[in-house]
Amino acid sequence: MRIDSLISRADAPFFSLEFFPPPDETQWPAFFNTVEHLRSLSPLFVSVTYGAGGNRRCNTLEIARELVGRGLVCMPHLTCVGAGPGSIGRFLQDLRATGVDNVLALRGDAPVGQEASSAGHFRYACDLVAFVRERAPDMGIGVAAYPSPHPESPTFAEDRGYTAKKFHSGANFAITQLFFDVREYEDLVTSLRAKGVNAPVVPGILPVQSFESLRRVLSMCGANIPGKFYLSLEESRQKGGEEALREVGLNFAVRQIRRLLDMGAPGIHLYTLNRSDLCLRIAAETKLGRS
Repeated sequence: MRIDSLISRADAPFFSLEFFPPPDETQWPAFFNTVEHLRSLSPLFVSVTYGAGGNRRCNTLEIARELVGRGLVCMPHLTCVGAGPGSIGRFLQDLRATGVDNVLALRGDAPVGQEASSAGHFRYACDLVAFVRERAPDMGIGVAAYPSPHPESPTFAEDRGYTAKKFHSGANFAITQLFFDVREYEDLVTSLRAKGVNAPVVPGILPVQSFESLRRVLSMCGANIPGKFYLSLEESRQKGGEEALREVGLNFAVRQIRRLLDMGAPGIHLYTLNRSDLCLRIAAETKLGRS
């Protein structure tokens, strides 16, 4: 089932969930236990990442196979940097044979010391989108959208243009990178609508769980963090440690979600970090999904 069709048929806001394949297969039983705990949220779909350059592609395929077997609509990530048409085409065939009807088409990160635009046959995500649409015309294609510009984009306007080009190349919906100011999501959607893009844009939410993970993610995706929120995280950690910081992060995420739904967001994509406890608490607080 294509995800864009599921979104169009949804009669209420939904949760979707992102997982990453554990690198060690001995961790897979615990991973699938987490998946089962989160089934209570009735996710509209789940996504599965893989490493830079597709170096965990086999894990992604096997995880996707198992998730489909468990009755979940699964959307594996598909990155193209450093890859050629042959390898991408074969992976698409493998996914279809597994029962996968959707992919999240991403450029991906280039190997260290190499520019992504020169790494392989596909220069940009829109090139991958066009390739998938040609090779698998009935497949649902999701793409990434950046409420704050991509770190390599010089301006908001150019970044919005790049995002729109992905849709004009054949994408069906978008999931945003994480963000902390809901006005950025609103501006992104407004800009895309002005460019003739009326496809769903699902906001991606990542609750802050530690300063270390926050700094790492901010450095990778270029998101901005409001100063007041940053100070509250810092103060909570000083007074109550990491547990207090996580509580502040969770409460902020809950407020974000409520405001996004009030704005008309079709649903919420949770970056789970393979943790069920936090996601279940967010669902209970927002009364979204069935927990």
